[in-house]
Amino acid sequence: MKVLAIDSTAVAGSAALMDGEKLLAEFFCNTRLTHSQTLMPMVEQLLRCTQCPLEEVDLFAVTAGPGSFTGVRIGVASVKGMAAALGKPCAGVSTLEAMAQNASFLTGTVCALMDARCGQVYNALFAVENGKIARLTEDRAISATEAAESCKDAKGPVYLVGDGAAMCAGLDAFRAFSPVLLPEPLGYQRASGAAKAALEAAARGETVSADALSPIYLRLPQAERELKKRLQSKGNP
Repeated sequence: MKVLAIDSTAVAGSAALMDGEKLLAEFFCNTRLTHSQTLMPMVEQLLRCTQCPLEEVDLFAVTAGPGSFTGVRIGVASVKGMAAALGKPCAGVSTLEAMAQNASFLTGTVCALMDARCGQVYNALFAVENGKIARLTEDRAISATEAAESCKDAKGPVYLVGDGAAMCAGLDAFRAFSPVLLPEPLGYQRASGAAKAALEAAARGETVSADALSPIYLRLPQAERELKKRLQSKGNP
């Protein structure tokens, strides 16, 4: 099964093509350019370099969130467009689970952390052993202190991944149990991780149509949060 996966949930963006468990190619871009400028050109070059026509892709995958609201929408919309045109299935995977896939060669606990701003992180914990990943918590938006607290009973070393990992690693609550901060190439979101998670979703029969693919938001967008706050300050429910 050939899987084309993309990630645009944070500043960095990437695209990857896998054939079963074999990674054929992956493009990664971490610049100040927007995803609308880089994402589809990466997909085009990816297919060109692998000599794989888009029609040969069996499954389209995307990190559907959590993450930047704009970035998530761009990624989901891009996959919906390609899959709908070909009538192919899709898999929207958790960004946090996709990051955990980068550490599947380790043994211990992966703590995925994305900066959610407003004093929170997007977080989830995963057990990794023998190349397999098992989810320990649901994706959630919590404080960094709460994320650290949930790691205290973790088995084995705790590995931090994500764009919020470096920030959290310096906090006293995390330093208390000496977590391991993975290097940048493994710590960031990567489309190859999304492809691996999508293959597992496909094996469980959890793919969806292009029409049914949707973003995964753990919080309301900022504009909606601010509107709700203004309404509450005026005494409206």
